[in-house]
Amino acid sequence: MAKKKAAAGKPAAKKTAKKKAAAGKPAAKKKVSAREAASKKRAKASEVLFASVGFELAEAGQTLPKRFERLLDRLDFAPVMKDKRVAVKMHLGVGIGYTTIHPVFVRVLVQKIKEAGGKPFLTDVAGSVASAAQRGYTEQVLGAPLAATTGFKDRYFYPKPVSLNGLKEIQVAGEIHDADVLVNLSHVKGHGCCGYGGACKNIAMGCVTGPTRGGIHALEGGMTWDADKCTHCEACIRACRYGANKFKDDGTYTVFYHNCTYCMHCVAACPEHAIAVDPGGFKVFQEGMALSTKTVLDTFPPGAVFHINVLLQVTYLCDCWGFSTPALVPDVGIVASRDMVAIEKASLDLVDAPDVLPNSLPKGRELGTKGHLFERIHYKDPFVQLRALERRGIGTQRYRLVEVK
Repeated sequence: MAKKKAAAGKPAAKKTAKKKAAAGKPAAKKKVSAREAASKKRAKASEVLFASVGFELAEAGQTLPKRFERLLDRLDFAPVMKDKRVAVKMHLGVGIGYTTIHPVFVRVLVQKIKEAGGKPFLTDVAGSVASAAQRGYTEQVLGAPLAATTGFKDRYFYPKPVSLNGLKEIQVAGEIHDADVLVNLSHVKGHGCCGYGGACKNIAMGCVTGPTRGGIHALEGGMTWDADKCTHCEACIRACRYGANKFKDDGTYTVFYHNCTYCMHCVAACPEHAIAVDPGGFKVFQEGMALSTKTVLDTFPPGAVFHINVLLQVTYLCDCWGFSTPALVPDVGIVASRDMVAIEKASLDLVDAPDVLPNSLPKGRELGTKGHLFERIHYKDPFVQLRALERRGIGTQRYRLVEVK
């Protein structure tokens, strides 16, 4: 037995020594094939469902409303919505605007929520709800009641403390806060303040009170004015082609950043060098939008928020202007995802184009030469908003587009 033990012990000692020797060497790197690397990248990307306007045959089943139905089936509402109160947040428009989301698509969505056992209601800011019937949005047409997000007196909200350049509180809309599930139904379009408006803007500015919207807009910037140097010669006013600047009655110089393209003609025109550019101002406003969005989304449990972006009648102005202009690009379709950042990135990619359709911009308005189409129109990089959302952990710009036929 002693011999056996000794013999058994020798190889074991060698094996241990071999292990120790191997441990001292750097581990050889495993080669990863291009296919494996691509597969790993796809695994980290968020899924974005896409229903296209394109069709092969002239039949109802290939039209966008029917494809939208099939897209919604893929979202699998039932496990999340059964017996739950579901807020459908959309922009109902203002005045005589006619390019908001068509009631047919809203009705399709409402029906799918009901089939999943949910209890849907449509909601937007008070002014848009009050005039919604003028644009075809009624309970009879849509199949669900309408409610003002913060009540008709803007007093139904939940305050949430924040801290960003003087913005100390986000007042989250009561109808949004008290809902069990949120469907963020957004119309994608250009926007003078942030380059474009989509899922983020629909939440950041549409799910809060008026004072909070004002607080976020107060973060806008980009120009500084030195009152001591200014002689009020108004050379800067004459130099602005977009009507973005003026002097108030008290002599204070002010800029309407929605119209401002940062062309710096006012800066160049000022003989006293009283106006200067502050490149950080635009970015702070985007951070405010991202902060507001996260504050609202944090009131819902994981998995209780769905994002749907409608890429039809994509205009250069926001729906809040109270009128409509012709589309910038041909209609694209509808996208949906659980990931807000991914759906925004997919939307921007899908609507980008080398040029715009005829009559879609005011006569004489020139496109810039760099960046996304919305940046060439409004001179504001729309991806600044996406990066701000990413930094706050709201989602990822990496996505894989899955077309629903």
